[in-house]
Amino acid sequence: MKISFQGELGSYSHQACCEVFHKPTAVPCPTFQEAMNLVKSGKSDLALLPVENSTYGRVADMYHLLPGSGLYIVQEHFLRVHINLLALPGSKLSDIKSAISHTVLLGQCQKFLSEHSIVGIPSADTAGSAKLVAAQKDTSLAALASPLAGKIYGLEPISSKIEDMSNNTTRFLIMGNSLEKDILKKTDEKFMTTIIFQVKNIPAALYKAMGGFATNGVNMVKLESYMVAGSFRSTQFYADIEGSPDEEPVARALEELKFYTSMLKILGVYKCNQFRFTD
Repeated sequence: MKISFQGELGSYSHQACCEVFHKPTAVPCPTFQEAMNLVKSGKSDLALLPVENSTYGRVADMYHLLPGSGLYIVQEHFLRVHINLLALPGSKLSDIKSAISHTVLLGQCQKFLSEHSIVGIPSADTAGSAKLVAAQKDTSLAALASPLAGKIYGLEPISSKIEDMSNNTTRFLIMGNSLEKDILKKTDEKFMTTIIFQVKNIPAALYKAMGGFATNGVNMVKLESYMVAGSFRSTQFYADIEGSPDEEPVARALEELKFYTSMLKILGVYKCNQFRFTD
């Protein structure tokens, strides 16, 4: 399986890729868009893309790219994000004066950096930061990155699991060129359905659109809104709901939703990840 993702080898997306698939061929890409395009062109089988983090929040770019990608969600994965302080072999914690990483990761371990008087230096990529530290040969410089990045670039973990939040987790979507239909035959499974829709420009349209989910007992676990084409009058919504369109309550809720929307599209129907059932 060729799996494309945004970032360098050793990124958290690469780590998630290795957790989901058995011996995948990792295809690193500079942008989310390119990771998607490789799937569309057939040069990659699937794309693995982060959409939200429990500490940082949503990955805003993804919610703008998903509707127009032409791809469908076939699976979800939750990655427990452990942040390591990686440095050149032989370096000690007392040697480290600065640490380089993506801005998001720097913000997730502020307590540790402050306690050890380490200056955070923003960069564009976590694994790329580890690659840079390995090339710099500077014992006072470290990278904040995944354990996998340390192994790939020959760095040692001076401190492990230094994230501020012990439940720091990122949700990833695995996307392909078509909807997975065979999984719906497994009636004992629990499913998620992801939709995008645009409400009609009438009073209380969103309130009425949501009513069908309430009356049919369908649980909506996520709702995101964003403007379309820069217009303040045109708003698009992304929603994750529990269940599949083959289940009668979901089917009725989606049918009712159509009355109040000018556009409705199913982005994916996929099995609930076991992470959703943990406390």
